[in-house]
Amino acid sequence: MHVNHFHCYHPGVPKRIPGSHFARNLITRRTLLFQLVKRDFHQRYVGSGAGWLWGLIHPLVLLAVYTYIFSICMKTPPPPDAGTQSYSLFLFAGMLPWLLFSDTILRASGSIVEHSNLVTKTVFPSEIVPVSIFLSSTISHLLTVALFLAIAVTRSGHLNPAVLLLPLVVLLVGVLSVGIGWIAASLQVYLRDTAQVVAVVMTLWMWITPIMIPEDRIPGSARFVLAVNPLFFVVRAYRHMLLGSPAPHAGEFLFSAGSAVTVFVCGGLFFRHMKRGFADVL
Repeated sequence: MHVNHFHCYHPGVPKRIPGSHFARNLITRRTLLFQLVKRDFHQRYVGSGAGWLWGLIHPLVLLAVYTYIFSICMKTPPPPDAGTQSYSLFLFAGMLPWLLFSDTILRASGSIVEHSNLVTKTVFPSEIVPVSIFLSSTISHLLTVALFLAIAVTRSGHLNPAVLLLPLVVLLVGVLSVGIGWIAASLQVYLRDTAQVVAVVMTLWMWITPIMIPEDRIPGSARFVLAVNPLFFVVRAYRHMLLGSPAPHAGEFLFSAGSAVTVFVCGGLFFRHMKRGFADVL
């Protein structure tokens, strides 16, 4: 009797859960991951007098520049339901998730090439490099968030309880940025112009995300861009948690979460396929 082996079910053999190998790598290589995060964080500021304070100075300088352009020169006010009358705080709250997102992707793009000595000479789980970059960037991000909260509480005298949801939104940013980072990092190994293309795309992405310009000032003909932008939910969520502006709709959360998970899974599969040739190219 002919048996189709491809459709046989073996109850004694457990099926592998998608992503279980990656999760197991993170657990078993947690010491290596910690060392990579520590190394990346220190190398960003090695030799500088201000050290990790540059992680605060950089967003504050950007904040001052954008405030001057949009608030002072262009007289752009925050929307009535922003939770604050300060355009600087409105802008700062929207910039925070974007800086974490863009910093992770831009630095992850060249990460495999930069760690070529590890990728080619040792049995090294290269997929954790973009993860370590996100975790390193998160340290600076949390310091900046703490600064924002100190300023906001000083001005308003209270703290929005919704800020307790911050880790969930940071995780969402991480899932999306690491997924894109995997794709960009693996392409950069074979196509060395990838990092430059990513920088251009990220600049465009920033300007189609309502960070500097309030949502109510975006023309109706261009609002479709918001509907397909997963960062739209993230920016709204940050402003809700930090300023008390209206919370995002459930549909926006589901779209952003679904987009992030889809990009994460596709990025992981793409990276796993491309990494087979890393040692030959690097």
